[in-house]
Amino acid sequence: MRETRKQISVLVLLLAAGIQLLAQQAQPVPGDIPLPQAGAQNPATQNAPQPVQQLPPDTIRPNYVLGPNDQILIRAPEAEEIDNRPFRIDGDGNINLPLVGHVHAAGMTLQEFEADLVKRLREFIREPQVFVQIAQYRSEPVFFVGLFLRPGAYPLQGNRTLIEMLTSVGGLQPNADRHIKVTRQAEYGPIPLPDAIVDTEKKVSTVEISLGSLRQNLSPAENILLQPYDQISVGRAELVYVNGEVSKVGGVELGERDSISIAQVLSQSGGFTRDAQKSKVRILRPVEGTSRRYVIEVDVARLFEGKDLDVPLLPGDIVYVPRSYTRQFWQTFSSVAIPMLPYILYIVTQ
Repeated sequence: MRETRKQISVLVLLLAAGIQLLAQQAQPVPGDIPLPQAGAQNPATQNAPQPVQQLPPDTIRPNYVLGPNDQILIRAPEAEEIDNRPFRIDGDGNINLPLVGHVHAAGMTLQEFEADLVKRLREFIREPQVFVQIAQYRSEPVFFVGLFLRPGAYPLQGNRTLIEMLTSVGGLQPNADRHIKVTRQAEYGPIPLPDAIVDTEKKVSTVEISLGSLRQNLSPAENILLQPYDQISVGRAELVYVNGEVSKVGGVELGERDSISIAQVLSQSGGFTRDAQKSKVRILRPVEGTSRRYVIEVDVARLFEGKDLDVPLLPGDIVYVPRSYTRQFWQTFSSVAIPMLPYILYIVTQ
């Protein structure tokens, strides 16, 4: 009997030691979120929108639509009659070219006009090379650069507001940012908005305008009158990122919204995994002007039960769903203890 008690005592000690070891292994590593592995990309920068480059007019020139009184310069080395010579489109939108003849150019983009000239010149030249550029605009243009539906150079005829010109280009693409940037040459004066930034070195002024407030007419002054050679640019929309114990890790686009709720983001990420700790979901929000983030803790379990209000997320936020180590511990414990249970019962009953 004494020998049996001794065996039980040894078995209990071994079991206790095993449980302690499991508990130590299950403890989370200190820190808010796991550190990325060497060479891994931070999700906040991997898909982050790149800044829009300041493109010269020639980069977007193929989208310019020709019209009456535009003056063009044609370069066609194989056709000396028209090569490196300027021609003006008349009031009816027509142009008369040596060798080629009468061409109705108004309404065609530069690319379409080039293709039409190549087709006409093939009657005389085997492989004609044609390049057309604007020598003089019928009116000064403004340039739309980036994720617009129809980016390009557009003539500024009369007093045109920002909203009027945005309508002309068809608006934004679905994945475009909800903020547009206007850049103006210093010779046309600074942009008349309090948030405008004047760069004396580059001789330009710039301002960012929220498309949402512009459409809702929250600040009528933002619907500025455009000036010649203004550049309106837009980049890719910023994302909200989801990491941790969710079915699908990655970025969620805000689309037309300026913000998105945490419930919507978690739903679009496929929901939680089995080991998710729903009561301690963290929002890592960028601190403006620094590389730091501050932490907002949200009890999503109470949120889904209707006991707490939903939390709006801003562009660049990271939602981190931690793992429930208590659940993991008991799962590991049961996987170790249950197989040992028959041996314990056997020893006890001996």
